[in-house]
Amino acid sequence: MSEHNIPYSRRLFMRHGVALASMATTIPQFIQNSALGMVAQLAGNPGGAGLPQDRILVVVQLGGGNDGLNTVIPFGMNEYYNARPTIGIPAPSGTAKGQTGVALMLDQKRGLGLNPSLKGLKSLYDDGKLAVLQGVGYPNPNRSHFTSMDIWQTANTGAKGNGWIGRYFDNTCNGTPIQEGSISIGRTAPLALNGQVQKPISFESAELFRWLGKDLHKSLDDPYQQINRAGILPETTQTSQAAFLMRTALDAQLGSDRIRAAVGKPSLTTWPQSEIANQLRIVSALIRDGMPTRVYYVSQSGYDTHGGQLGSHGRALQQVGDALAAFQKELAAQHAEDRVVTMVFSEFGRRVKQNASGGTDHGTAAPMFVIGSKVKAGVHGDHSSLTDLDQGDLKFKQDFRGVYANILDEWLKAPSAKILGGTFSKSSIIKA
Repeated sequence: MSEHNIPYSRRLFMRHGVALASMATTIPQFIQNSALGMVAQLAGNPGGAGLPQDRILVVVQLGGGNDGLNTVIPFGMNEYYNARPTIGIPAPSGTAKGQTGVALMLDQKRGLGLNPSLKGLKSLYDDGKLAVLQGVGYPNPNRSHFTSMDIWQTANTGAKGNGWIGRYFDNTCNGTPIQEGSISIGRTAPLALNGQVQKPISFESAELFRWLGKDLHKSLDDPYQQINRAGILPETTQTSQAAFLMRTALDAQLGSDRIRAAVGKPSLTTWPQSEIANQLRIVSALIRDGMPTRVYYVSQSGYDTHGGQLGSHGRALQQVGDALAAFQKELAAQHAEDRVVTMVFSEFGRRVKQNASGGTDHGTAAPMFVIGSKVKAGVHGDHSSLTDLDQGDLKFKQDFRGVYANILDEWLKAPSAKILGGTFSKSSIIKA
């Protein structure tokens, strides 16, 4: 039987999963090639041969410019305390007036610790599941939130072009969007996920991600109602307008139904109460449901700490650290932790010296975190000098595109040079 004679059924789509449901109307060429053709292609995997279909990347964006010096504490450098007399985090063995916590030991020999609010991350480090990448940045750094974030998301220092993850899908899938796409939890999808062809799903909550076709079309003879009633679509010509609408309706309804059902199930473990924890809980629910999505993207704001930094920065770090620890516990309970690597980044760090408002202003290089049971845990690279500065800012030690290249080459098994438009020095952070 040819693919044109096979009926579009709910059972067929549910068997293979529909991760690109809500984007159907944004890529008519894809839809007009037939939703069934998409599934048939996947069965033969023409554009993804050799790609690890079960591996997942989760990206966590810390919006606002996270202060790296008060995240990974260089307590072994006196210059740190000289530059930050009131907001410096005390060394693990010391105390200071007005401070309520001391750095959590990471590496005594290097004189490095974690912010005392990052007990969740420290637990991952102690369990051998956290890689700390020091001094990550890029040449000629830009201190604008928007421009710098565009640079990180496009992997282009000119802040031009499509997103680097979108290009990953465009390249590995021969330019054909497939169901193993990307999902962003939030109001808008980040630039990183947008390719020339590939477009992500984005939703703020599972309840809001709902197909409204059945509410808008009440006639029992309407194709939307036929989907609702029987789960099938009538025979029709593949290229007809009716087929276009039917495939769009089916994709959207099944995708929203599946996502809402998955998120509605209780978790296997307990979760802290915060927005970033809820985003990661949704991601864990979709992974548990068996969604074939390869990349998930979540974000947390609150890192633009120009004044009164100690309290607000500590709260934000505690929320993300606890959420990441809970996420890893949930993955372990699902027996899925070997499938997932999580990457944490911010658009830039902060200046070395504190300002007059007890905060820090926009800076440059900062640490990144990579988390998972398949990650080479430990501290990677040297801390940036606190005396050899670039106009008062840290000089980067690692180009962030080298981190991307490692994730692409070693975890997603994709051609990083083609995707990133060049080769970049990289240290190995993924276990063989």
